[in-house]
Amino acid sequence: MKVYSKLAAALFAAAGVGAGGTALAAEQMGVSKTEIVVGTIQDLSGPLAGYGKALRYGMQMRVDELNEQGGINGRKLKFVAEDSGYDPKKGLLAAQKMVQQDKIFAMVGTIGTAVNLATFPTLFDKGVMNLFPLTAAREMYEPLHKLKFSFAAPYYNQVRMSVKWMVKERGAKKFCVIYQDDDFGTEVLKGAEDGLKDMKMSFAEITSFKRGATDFSAQVSKMKASDCDTVVLGTIIRETIGTIGTARKMGWNPNFIGSSAAYTDLIHKLGGKAMDGLYATHTVAVPYMDDPSKNVRDWGAKYKAKFNEDPGLFSAYGYEAMDMFAQTVRKTGANLTTDSFIKTLESTTFPRDMFGSDQFTFTPKQHLGSDKSRVGQIQNGRWAVLTDYMNH
Repeated sequence: MKVYSKLAAALFAAAGVGAGGTALAAEQMGVSKTEIVVGTIQDLSGPLAGYGKALRYGMQMRVDELNEQGGINGRKLKFVAEDSGYDPKKGLLAAQKMVQQDKIFAMVGTIGTAVNLATFPTLFDKGVMNLFPLTAAREMYEPLHKLKFSFAAPYYNQVRMSVKWMVKERGAKKFCVIYQDDDFGTEVLKGAEDGLKDMKMSFAEITSFKRGATDFSAQVSKMKASDCDTVVLGTIIRETIGTIGTARKMGWNPNFIGSSAAYTDLIHKLGGKAMDGLYATHTVAVPYMDDPSKNVRDWGAKYKAKFNEDPGLFSAYGYEAMDMFAQTVRKTGANLTTDSFIKTLESTTFPRDMFGSDQFTFTPKQHLGSDKSRVGQIQNGRWAVLTDYMNH
């Protein structure tokens, strides 16, 4: 009996299986004695390339810092980034490559609602976590799933809160909406509709556009004809600039308010003076090089020295997402598995960081770090924070 037990134990050990029938570290995909493989899918060639490049740089900066310090619990991070071009089909192919060839431990900070949704089946089938995606869609944490965690207040919550704020604080009386005809835009529309319903109001005009559109004259003309004083924007970068720029050219100047998808320094850098006055919700403030915080200024100087350009908001997002991943890995300890990582994350609260984010708390029943956002406005060519974090 003892001989059989020893033989069985040896066979199980060789196969990487413990007495309980679960895989040991040798079988934990993406984790070896010396390395942790982490992946991300960014838009590096499509309409969100301005965001995607900054996200990748922010994540790379944090990875390099950690590796220069010796890694985490004796393991270095191997960072793999792939391009989706903001195309769900390309995103799916990237996810398949990263799971099958790179054998990533976790996907972190992938951009885009549609891209993330396209990758879920591939990731979850192989037990790979999707962490802190750069989209505020509710599907990133609902329905509850052990492998998906989101940190940003969803677009729905943001916009539901912001339209009520516009009524109470800016005297808005008549609303229109222009939104991208996809999962992202629909979330903005739903949030705004329910926020207005809370105020016993409804839209005077609803108009949409296809992803990739560049001409918004027809949509702006319809909204102008309805005589609304406030326009909700279910737009990202160029659509935000295109919509507001078109309105200005038509001599129409309502208040515009967008979600965190429209909150970026690229709006005023690319759109110029015409973007002054734009409101948007956000969860992390734009890190300007002359930021009042010395920590942010030092971080910005280090980023610029490394990548030869100023950091932007999405540089901070990328850095923050990778830092939360690293903090969780460190807290989990040397026995790093998907299950042990999740157990740690579900009992962790991340305090406000140097970028002014809200506190993020995760539990076994709550995989959204925070449902709060705040309102900012472009004033004289840069974003100013107008409120503290507010619930929807």
